[in-house]
Amino acid sequence: MEPQKTTKPIRIGIINVSDRASKGIYEDIPGKAIVETLSEYLTSPWEKEYAVIPDEQDLIENTLKDMADRRNCCLIITSGGTGPALRDVTPEATEAVCNKLLPGFGELMRAKSLTYVPTAILSRQTAGIRNQTLIVNLPGKPKAIRQCLDAVFPAIPYCIDLLEGPFIECNDQVVKVFRPQ
Repeated sequence: MEPQKTTKPIRIGIINVSDRASKGIYEDIPGKAIVETLSEYLTSPWEKEYAVIPDEQDLIENTLKDMADRRNCCLIITSGGTGPALRDVTPEATEAVCNKLLPGFGELMRAKSLTYVPTAILSRQTAGIRNQTLIVNLPGKPKAIRQCLDAVFPAIPYCIDLLEGPFIECNDQVVKVFRPQ
């Protein structure tokens, strides 16, 4: 079945998981980096659902569920909470709310990050599907956010097609999306 092109804005959730940013101690630079990157990638009209929340698993789970189930986001991208620190629980929250996991996302992001820093092996990024929503966990550093999105985003529109979500069009000059013929 051919995906339906839509003129209605695509809804994308962006969640920065950070104790300090949620308290206003740090500026929310990671969330802004995701918005900036998506603005460069996407030519389809889109709108964001946005949250900056602390590293609390229940709150992360509830925010993911709200964006997927009630706010109808076809894609949710998180930043932060993917390391080995005790309060880093974003992958656990993502795994708890997903019907299916997509380990290839984390594998590719770590492989890409390893070309820049040896500590990439400490990162626990993951991705999964909650009903018709793709959830992708990114690290919290803005430079790493762009590197990881550049690596995995070419597969994201097709994944959303497979979930019977909206048809996402992108700027070919910035990101080369792959859809099988």
